[in-house]
Amino acid sequence: MFATSSSSVTVPTLVVPHSSTVPPLSASKTPHNSSNPIVNRRQLLTISISISISITTPFTQPNSLAPPVADARGLFQMPPFRLTNRYFLVRAGESEYESLGIINTNPVAKTSMDSGLSEKGKRQIVRAAFELKAMGACEKGCWIWPSITQRAYQAAEIIASVNGVSRSYIVPEYSFLDARGLGAYEGKNLESVSEVYASDGISTTIKPPPIDDGTPNESVADVFVRVTQLMSILETQYSGDTVIIVSPDSDNLTILQAGLVGLDLRRHRDLSFAPGEVRFVDTKSIPTYKQPASAVYKCYNPPNCN
Repeated sequence: MFATSSSSVTVPTLVVPHSSTVPPLSASKTPHNSSNPIVNRRQLLTISISISISITTPFTQPNSLAPPVADARGLFQMPPFRLTNRYFLVRAGESEYESLGIINTNPVAKTSMDSGLSEKGKRQIVRAAFELKAMGACEKGCWIWPSITQRAYQAAEIIASVNGVSRSYIVPEYSFLDARGLGAYEGKNLESVSEVYASDGISTTIKPPPIDDGTPNESVADVFVRVTQLMSILETQYSGDTVIIVSPDSDNLTILQAGLVGLDLRRHRDLSFAPGEVRFVDTKSIPTYKQPASAVYKCYNPPNCN
């Protein structure tokens, strides 16, 4: 499909077909025996969004009834004008690395058992699963979107079991929900993450120092791009559904929640999620700020820490 701006320049516009019956893994799996070249999803969506953003002139038709480009389905913006689905945000329980007080954000290790839930983390997520049940999250069905990171996927399986959800409704996310990469802080004590948050409070574009072991060093702005792309997928793939997003860390969720309600991203840490914490996304209300020294890993909500 082609759209023409008022400057008479023809620009290709990406139109994503909508279907609530898309198979759960269609958004994230590519057959290994495919002869087509593998395209990185993050790069593809970044290119698509860049094309869309470059079109700043509204569509023009003789009757002037066509909507602006920004209103087209699939061009997700933060904060959104509206959400077509109901969302719950869940932080996975404590991981084995976290129980040892060690920062671990290298995606190379995200599927290892060391990145899985600790015994304490399992108890935390069981409570979260029953909390979701009490909230009626899956009474009429739900989709569970966890990071492929071991602890997040384990958390999704527990949530599904407690809420009577088939595993076919668990859709693993392979990149957009990775734990925020903390660069040179990898392997350091969890308390040192407070230095990262001090920089976050100054600017959303400040990155942690880099490291050469493959661990990303992501700024708040970097994570914001990822979670916005995730929401674009969910809002185009589903309509009128319930989606439970399960993240391995707090930063994905705090930056996403701040973006959804239009809060200053520099204050995202004030919305910290404790391990196993559950929140319903309500874009009509501003969430209560918290004031932790560190929010990605350490538990600051005693009822959720046991």
